[in-house]
Amino acid sequence: MPELPEVETVVRGLREKVVGRIIKKVNIYYDNIIEYPDVCSFQKKIKNQKINEINRYGKWIIFVLDYYYLLSHLRMEGKYFLKSPNEKMDKHEHVTFLLDNNLELRYMDVRKFGKMQLIEKEDINKIGPFLNMGLEPWDKKLNRTYLKEKLKKKKLPIKSCLLDQRIIVGIGNIYADEILFLSKINPLKEANSLSLEELERIIDNTKLVLEKAIEKGGTTIRSYTSLNGIHGLFQQELYVHSKEGQKCLICGSDILKIKVGGRGTYYCPKCQKNS
Repeated sequence: MPELPEVETVVRGLREKVVGRIIKKVNIYYDNIIEYPDVCSFQKKIKNQKINEINRYGKWIIFVLDYYYLLSHLRMEGKYFLKSPNEKMDKHEHVTFLLDNNLELRYMDVRKFGKMQLIEKEDINKIGPFLNMGLEPWDKKLNRTYLKEKLKKKKLPIKSCLLDQRIIVGIGNIYADEILFLSKINPLKEANSLSLEELERIIDNTKLVLEKAIEKGGTTIRSYTSLNGIHGLFQQELYVHSKEGQKCLICGSDILKIKVGGRGTYYCPKCQKNS
């Protein structure tokens, strides 16, 4: 699944290609992609809306239109492509936006898990996905006091809590493993037992890892590609994720793989002792 760095890379590609364009028509070939409002209302309201800006919050892409926010979540395998309307449709292209330059922005999703919402700007704080979401990694309010409060009743493993979008948005499985490795924290350690110093390390390394991943264009995985065809290079920087049986670059121990909350989790048993 694309995580924050991959989504940020997609957003930057979209900005280059479609900001300033006007949506003339939308065709929807798989209704379940449209989460809100109903399909007919979605098509009617978005017509002739200009794409003024494209932003990101967590793993959501935000198209800033004239009167609406078009929210798009790629989920497992969502992708965007810019094509000529004359180009043959792929069977997995489920939503197409005809733009005023006579190109189509096509949303492709093999698994069909992606979602879109079209929300009036004045309603964004009343409805939609952002109501219960946590802080962005670079939000000034994200500090150890905030994390301590969020985690004080959680006996879950810290790995599971890093994946909880109600606490910090945008962290997925790959980057959670890397953040915990750099923070020297065992993924199974109970979240409410972490010290203020450990929480500080998590915050610092969250920013460090995600910033470096964005710089590298994300991590290339089977389900991810950006609009510009960028292949992420951050997989070359990984310390532990997907490295089962390989030697830790810091201490030489074998990297282990376990399940935490049903997610494959990689860590070094020596660098990340559960104490």
